[in-house]
Amino acid sequence: MGLFDIQPKKKEEPKKEGMAPAAGPKDLQFTIQGETKRMMASGDSSEFELDLKMPDDGQPHTLVVKVDLLFAATEEGAPEWFVKLMDAVGVVWENTPSADQTTERTFEIMPGQEKSFTLKITSPTGARYGDKITVLVNACLKENPSMNDVATLQATARQSMLAVKTSIGHEKTVADSIASRAKPKPSGVFAILSPATIRGYVFVEAMNTDSLRDLVKGVRRTRGIVKGETSFAEIEHFLTPKPIVSGIVEGDIVELIAGPFKGEKARVQQIDENKEEITVELFEAMVPIPVTIRGDHVRVLEKER
Repeated sequence: MGLFDIQPKKKEEPKKEGMAPAAGPKDLQFTIQGETKRMMASGDSSEFELDLKMPDDGQPHTLVVKVDLLFAATEEGAPEWFVKLMDAVGVVWENTPSADQTTERTFEIMPGQEKSFTLKITSPTGARYGDKITVLVNACLKENPSMNDVATLQATARQSMLAVKTSIGHEKTVADSIASRAKPKPSGVFAILSPATIRGYVFVEAMNTDSLRDLVKGVRRTRGIVKGETSFAEIEHFLTPKPIVSGIVEGDIVELIAGPFKGEKARVQQIDENKEEITVELFEAMVPIPVTIRGDHVRVLEKER
C-alpha cells in the first residue's frame, strides 16, 4: 500500500511574468548509502543511512514521512522482523508492540535544511532461510504531495557459520551426532564441517544460534557454541583440496608406505606438483638411483632443516 494518493502530474502551464518556475520532482530525493538489498544472519541488525534532498527554493516546508512494511515469509507463522526509523533527535517510528502505532510523521524543515534518517532492520532469531522484508520509506511535502520520493530497502535472512566447541579428539563423533539429530526434521542446519586439522571445534552452517543450541543440547562431548559468527573466509581453505605433495619439500626424509619399496627410507630429491609425484633416493640402495613415486605413497619422517 502506498503512502499517499499521488496526484497525476499536471501539464506544465506557461510561465507568467514575476512567477518563479515550479520545482521539479528531483527537488525531493532520497540518497541511500551502501547496498539497498542486504543478506542478514538470523538475529543480526543492519543500518541504512538515508539523506533526503529538499527543494532549494528558500521556503520552509512541512515534510511528511511514512514507513510501509512488506513481509515475505517462506513458511506460515514466520516471526516478524523489527524495523526502526531514526533521525538526529531520536526514534521516528518503530514496529514494536509498545511503540506508538501512528504511521505518519511530519517535520518542519527550514529553508536550505536537509533531512537525514537511519533505518535499522533486525532479523528475528527464528527467521527461516529466504525470509525477507521490504521497507518503503515514503516522503512528500504536505503542501505539495505530488513532490515525493520513496526509498526502497530490502533485507533477506541467510544462514550463519557457527562453531561448536567439543572435547579434543571427539570432533568427528560430535559432528555425526549433530547430523543424525538434524536430518529427521527441519532444523535449520545446512552443513557440518569437521576438518581433520582442527581440534576441539566443529563448524555448523545453520540459520540461528538458538535453534542450534537446542539441537546440540544433550550431545555428548559438546562444550557449547562459540559466541558470534565464523566468517566463510576463515574456513574456506578447508574446502579446497590440497595437492597430495603439499607440505613435502626437497630434502625431507620419508618412509615409503606403498609399492615395491614399502618400508624403505629415502630422501626427497624432486617434487612435481602437477603430476603429484616425488622423486626420492633410497638410503639402502646399492646404487643411488632416483625413484619416482606418488606423493601419497610416502610418510614424512623428518623435515629438511
